[in-house]
Amino acid sequence: MLKGKQSWVFNNRPVITATGVTGGPFEANSRLSGDFDVLFDDLWMGEDSYEKAHRHLLEVATNTAFEKEGVTVEDVQFMIAGDLINQITPTSIAARQLKLPYLGIFGACSTSMEGLALASFFVNYGGGNYILTGATSHNAAVEKQFRYPTEYGGQKPPTAQWTVTGSGVALVKANQGNESGKPVTTSATIGKVIDLGLTDPFNMGGAMSPAAADTILAHFKDLEIDPSYYDLIVTGDLGKIGHETTFGLLQKEGLPIKKEQFKDCGMLIYHEDQPVQSGGSGAGCSATVLYGHLLNEMKKGTYKRILVVATGALLSPLTVQQNETIPCIAHAVSIEMNE
Repeated sequence: MLKGKQSWVFNNRPVITATGVTGGPFEANSRLSGDFDVLFDDLWMGEDSYEKAHRHLLEVATNTAFEKEGVTVEDVQFMIAGDLINQITPTSIAARQLKLPYLGIFGACSTSMEGLALASFFVNYGGGNYILTGATSHNAAVEKQFRYPTEYGGQKPPTAQWTVTGSGVALVKANQGNESGKPVTTSATIGKVIDLGLTDPFNMGGAMSPAAADTILAHFKDLEIDPSYYDLIVTGDLGKIGHETTFGLLQKEGLPIKKEQFKDCGMLIYHEDQPVQSGGSGAGCSATVLYGHLLNEMKKGTYKRILVVATGALLSPLTVQQNETIPCIAHAVSIEMNE
């Protein structure tokens, strides 16, 4: 049901019943490497282009989730997914292979939670028994669209972030009442487009932080709760710059949030000695960290309730060429362990 102005409450508590998480060679050396299901030792992944490798990441993640749950394509009603490449082509090609009824979405790096929110909404109201959702990015395919090709070797400023090579998908299914010990989605807050006039594609965290703060504030206002309800509030990929800025904005608005409960997927994924500047980014960042690391931690009992706020910079090569400012958005989904 609608709660407040921009939030949904999922009374039927849809279940995240299985996940698939894939990554590349850089992620194989990351802090969270143990939370990936499949890691590739090169960026080509047996394909003849990086864009095809991008698609391959999603296909392997999907097959992994299906195998874990013991289902086939015939058991799944819909696929809701996207990426950062022009017209979300890699995801659409993967959907062509899967032959699933398909809703392609684009929310930049917020795509993972946009998809999870929609999948949960559909399942909550009987729109499907099994829905596949996820997001993918590939460093070598994405960087040449929004910044410089990796091969160019251009020096990046400290505000820049490293695009994650990875795919994270989840199977969301109807709660039959016997799903104890599994993560369930309980609410979602759909963000507004926020643009404060930034134009620098090498400072995505700074551009996205106002959108993250706006969605977080809306979530607590709509649901009439405070941050103490959650064990963890984690943003999508703001990196060091955006994370610090967002925390300051929330404090300025009087939100009683604690530093120790506020983290960022882009800061969690890589080791400090990996050359990622401000942190990780990409549509696959929050997708891999949530569907791998965070859900694993929930199953271990580290967290019982988390709020995942994936952030996205809705720019394109065209908007950068025309010196347009960067519109940004953030979508939040709350996840709890079903007891």
